[in-house]
Amino acid sequence: MTALAIGGLGTPELLIILAVLILLFGAAKLPELARGSGRALRIFKAETKGLMDDDEEATPDPAKTQAQLELESKQRDLAKRQAELDAEAERLNRGDTA
Repeated sequence: MTALAIGGLGTPELLIILAVLILLFGAAKLPELARGSGRALRIFKAETKGLMDDDEEATPDPAKTQAQLELESKQRDLAKRQAELDAEAERLNRGDTA
């Protein structure tokens, strides 16, 4: 019966470990402990992904097509234009007529 063979541990071993955890931390603390572990793993995963993204940004991708480069250029232009429009809208909302 190795239905739950995790790392070489069978069902009886996992049940014993679960019982010891409940005795050590109490049944009320286990969900809080699991949430904290989940948060820590999510933060760790996000940080490692951020490090990998930084490495990828440092090395330019030679496989980018001309269309992708043009699209990125247009997106930068649109972002710049949007910032200009936002500034103009803010100026008009303040009542400046310069």
